[in-house]
Amino acid sequence: PGQLLRHYAPKTPLRLNALYAEEGEALLAFGKLTFGGYNLNLSEQGDLQEAASNLFSMLHELDKLGARRIAVMPIPNESLGLAINDRLKRAAES
Repeated sequence: PGQLLRHYAPKTPLRLNALYAEEGEALLAFGKLTFGGYNLNLSEQGDLQEAASNLFSMLHELDKLGARRIAVMPIPNESLGLAINDRLKRAAES
């Protein structure tokens, strides 16, 4: 488990480390969010455990929207964030 690229990849392309959603994008946010549009937030409190728990279900939910791309806000690259970023990178590359 965790080694297969397809397991993580939505059909919709990902744009990582996005600070906002561009036109035609859905947003996968993390932490405080101060703008509108269609988005889901992995953890408004910035909790990496909550973000990890929500990652795949939210990616797949955003995938169903038919957006041209999913913009993913930066996740801290520490502790559990290392694993989350690894999964996101795999999903973006497949």
